[in-house]
Amino acid sequence: MRILIATILLGLSLPALAQSPADRKLPTDAPSQRKPTPATAGGLPPLQPIPEPPPPPPGLELDPSLEPQVTIQRRGTETVEEFRLNGRLYMVKVTPSHGKSYYLIDNVGRGEFARYDSYDTGTRPPMWVIHQW
Repeated sequence: MRILIATILLGLSLPALAQSPADRKLPTDAPSQRKPTPATAGGLPPLQPIPEPPPPPPGLELDPSLEPQVTIQRRGTETVEEFRLNGRLYMVKVTPSHGKSYYLIDNVGRGEFARYDSYDTGTRPPMWVIHQW
């Protein structure tokens, strides 16, 4: 058993022994000949302030109908948050007084809600409404 362990350790150390000092690239100038930079001299370069972002282009105002409408209801000690988009209820977050909050999500848009313990359910393909009548 000792011979097997010694053989394995020798086999693992062979790549390190195969390197020679000539393979390493060393700097051509000595450290005393290098010019000190602010980082190596112990100081840091001065920071520049971040410029203000430009204003949005004209005609690019936010459409209030694209923003979700959130209604928060408190029933006793639990909180119910309803999320609506264009008047349609698509998600409900229930936070009970004790325990973990959960979500009721309408994935398809038919009013059939599925319960999720976390809003992050992994990868979901995009399901955009292309045409509606």
